[in-house]
This record gives sequence, structure tokens and C-alpha cells, in this order.
Amino acid sequence: MSSSDSNLAGYFEEEYERDVSLYLHIPFCKRRCLYCDFVTVSGKNHLIPSYLDALEKEIQEAASALPSYARVHTIYFGGGTPSLLPANLTVKLLDQIRSLFPVQEEMEITLEMNPGTLQLGFLEGLRETGVNRLSIGLQSAIDSELRSLGRIHNFNQFLETFASARKLGFENISVDLIYGIPGQTVDSWSVTLKKCLELEPSHLSLYSLNIEEETPFGRMVAEGALELPDGDLMADMYEYATDKLAERSFEQYEISNWASRKPDGSIHPSLHNLQYWRNLPYLGFGTGAHGSAGGVRTSNTTQIEDYLQRAASGEKKPYPLGFASSEWQAIDKFERMQETMMLGLRLTEEGLSEVEFARRYREDMRVIFGPELAKLENEGLLETLNDDRKTIRLTRRGRLLGNRVFMSFVGDPESK
Repeated sequence: MSSSDSNLAGYFEEEYERDVSLYLHIPFCKRRCLYCDFVTVSGKNHLIPSYLDALEKEIQEAASALPSYARVHTIYFGGGTPSLLPANLTVKLLDQIRSLFPVQEEMEITLEMNPGTLQLGFLEGLRETGVNRLSIGLQSAIDSELRSLGRIHNFNQFLETFASARKLGFENISVDLIYGIPGQTVDSWSVTLKKCLELEPSHLSLYSLNIEEETPFGRMVAEGALELPDGDLMADMYEYATDKLAERSFEQYEISNWASRKPDGSIHPSLHNLQYWRNLPYLGFGTGAHGSAGGVRTSNTTQIEDYLQRAASGEKKPYPLGFASSEWQAIDKFERMQETMMLGLRLTEEGLSEVEFARRYREDMRVIFGPELAKLENEGLLETLNDDRKTIRLTRRGRLLGNRVFMSFVGDPESK
């Protein structure tokens, strides 16, 4: 759907859109990893000041779209490598957001960082910006595996980064790990988990290595120059991690995410990512960023030069059709219900509530998706709890076969 056809009266007027999240994409990297298909650039750090000026302009365009009842409650700096930003410019961005948007007093503010990019004094300055959660991309504790991925850091650099962050008072630290790395075994995976758990992070994200065609890894696989672990081995790694983290009292609250327990028994989930999985509103800023709110899905241009040229043009349009937008799409009620099913079933403990679904959409989940739910329950992939929420969630087997579950909620209603 093109912007010229747009009529966005009522944008942001849904009952559920009271807590809003902001995603800021920082596309700059020292070097692209061999598996990366994100919107990133290397060797263009000289564009950072211009890019941040454009980012501020885009944020300003969007501010007027947020209604008075909505409050920003999470901010996430993703990339790319946000830790390449000077701390003072990060302060400037956050100050702008606080001045333009209605914000909650206590916000979760996350910044992704790579150990190989840490600048002297960066963490001290970062602490003063209000950033209170770090997501550090370790990927593996085995240096040979890091080299095979094309990472620019080694394990000791990660240890130095983690220790510095803890010393400066960052308590909420998440660590990203990858399994299914070429040459990786269950034994080497167990070493990575052991070394990581010794540091007592508050959160772990474990992702299987996905190979995309247009990446160096994708081309190597196509040419027969790279052999990946088979599906059974990757399933063994996933199940090993599931058992090992449970032993250490980590709660698996999402298919790929585990959170440690606080002294009061609660956990440290990523509140920002929960926004996505609960299919709640978020605005995306920067190249390649996506947003979804008020029944409208948006996506930005993926080319940094195009993004900068659009910002410099001076053209003004109402958000979400601002200078950065490449397209938008209205999402009808059935599509939104489908998305809620696919995303919500990723939450392995919380799952989906039939009661909450009915309150949100004024529809009975069992009427809309009855055949799909019955089939998945018969296959042992879903279970229904007899609780006040009438919770539907994945079984342990369903977590291994999640894509089969999610694909059950794709397609037109006529085909159901």
C-alpha cells in the first residue's frame, strides 16, 4: 500500500496501545559478520553524526502521533553496533525522546554492544545516559568458533567488557549466544554455557544459526564450502541448554530467551521484546527499522545514503509516512489475531490467554482458530492449562517444532 493512498485517522487509538516501545536502529559496524543479514554497513563511521541528525528528525516527526494516554516504557538501541556511538550523542538522543514523548518514570533502556568495539570511558558515559540494560553479543566462548563466525572479538575481550559493566553498576546484563556454528559440538556448546553461567548474567538469548542466501555464509553453503551441523545435533544443543539452564534456576520465558531470578522470585525478562511477543505497539526509527501500531505496519528504507538524502530534502509528512518510510500496510482484524497467536505462543510460560484474547478482540479464540488448535493439541505441540486465564502454550515438544505451530496461523480466513 503506498503512502499516497493513506488515510491514517485513528492511528494509535486502540484500547491496548497505552504502553509504547521505541526501537532505534544503529546500522554501523566495524566489520560485518559472515552470517549477518541485518541492515548494517561497515567502513562508514564518518556518517554517524549525519545519521544521528536524521534520526533525531525522524523521532521528532513521530512524536506528534502519540496520543496523550500513551506512554513510552521501553527504548532499545539495536544494530549494527550501537556501542560505536559516542556516549554524549546517546545522551542527546535520549534527552530528545524524553522532551518529545510522554514517558513512564521507570523505563527499560537497552543498548546492544559488541566487546570488540568498547571505547575507553564509553561505559562510564553510558551509565549517565539512563541506559539500564545491556545486551552483549558474545555468541561463543570458544575463540576458534568466534573466528569462524567472523566476529572481531575474543572471549577475553568479552570478559573484560562484562566485568567493567558490572563494576560500573550495570546489574541487568543480557548475553547473546549462537548454537549450530560450523564445527560446533555439544561438548563445545556446553563449555560456552558453563563459562557464561559462571558470570551470572541476568538474561540469556540463545539463537540457532540461520543461513541467509545473500550472506558470505549463504554463498559458502551454496558452493559446498561450508558444512553446518544437522538438525538433530542442533536439537540436542537446544535441549541440553534447556536442561542446564533450568538446573541453574533460569526461567525459559520465550522459545529463545531465559531470565534469571531476582531475590524476590521474579525474573529479568526483556520488557522491550515482550512488547513484540505480546503484539503491542512499537515505533521503529532508522534505516531498515519496522514499526507496528494502531493497525498499521511500517518499514523504513534500508539504504543509509537514501535515508540521509530523504532527511536532507526537507519534505514533511505525517508519521508514519515520514521521510524514512518506504511502505506501510494496514493490518485487518483477522491478520492481527493471527499475529497475536504466532507471537504469543512463543512465550513458553505465559502463553496465550483465551480470556485476554476475547477481551482484546471481542472474539472467541476457539471459534476463530478451533481446528488449528485442536490439531496442534492432538499432535502434542500445544497444551491448555485449567487456570483462570485459560492459558494455551507450547509443550516441550512444541518448542522444538515451533515453526510448525506458527505456520498454522498463516493464510487467508477463506483458506482456513
